[in-house]
Amino acid sequence: MPPRGRPTARQARLGAELRKLRERAGMSGRDVGTFLGGERATVSHLESGRHGISSERVRRLAAFYGADDPELVDALSSMAEERGTQWWSEYREVLPPELLDIAELEHHATYLRSVQMLAVPGILQTEDYARAIFKGNPALPESEIDARVAHRMARRRILTRRTPPPLEVIIHEAGLRMRYGSRKITRSQLEFLLDACTWPTVTVRVIPFEIDEFIGYAQSMLYAGGPVPQLDTVQIDNAYSVDFLDAEARLTQCRTLIDSVARIALEPDESRNIIHTVSQEL
Repeated sequence: MPPRGRPTARQARLGAELRKLRERAGMSGRDVGTFLGGERATVSHLESGRHGISSERVRRLAAFYGADDPELVDALSSMAEERGTQWWSEYREVLPPELLDIAELEHHATYLRSVQMLAVPGILQTEDYARAIFKGNPALPESEIDARVAHRMARRRILTRRTPPPLEVIIHEAGLRMRYGSRKITRSQLEFLLDACTWPTVTVRVIPFEIDEFIGYAQSMLYAGGPVPQLDTVQIDNAYSVDFLDAEARLTQCRTLIDSVARIALEPDESRNIIHTVSQEL
């Protein structure tokens, strides 16, 4: 089977975690290629996510590396078993691959923590609000805007599953007051956000302007918890790209930042009052 042209972020993550196990064991790609009965290139393809790998082979490699974390090995083995087409696959070659990677990340997350400075997070956006945001990019054709909006709305289905992942959303008051499209669209979005506050697994908290100790360099981000902490992932939107962070040091930094922001955010009841007030003022 030829290598994948573009592995998903999750496929690449599985390969990267296998590489980390090999490097901790002090083994070379040639050592592992010999063990697997192949060549060094085979290992390179596995560790880049360009080749799939079976659950059994993951466990064989983990044993060969002397991996001593059974929960991590179980989680990697489960990742290797993932097969089949998911709903976001219909957008392949229609939308940028990184947007599909976000849907896949949310789908597999055990919990989600979102920090947003200037907008409501995508998973809780209304159709009109999302469309207004996408229309802010004049380079996007109308057909792609339609696809992006539909894809963004579909991402919310994880919150209606039998066991949805807990979602904590922290929004700066500036993000509530930013008008996308019109007053009517923004007000409707805030009303939807108020409704989302009542969902059992969703927590929305607001950082008001009046907070003196606000961390001004706070970065908007989505923190997705994995089945074990080593498989947590952070997704960050930049001006021209979507980045996924999984290095242990970066995960620690992002957790610290989110915890710092959470400490100064208002409690849910107070946050709902602010959202309601802003909505009435529009």
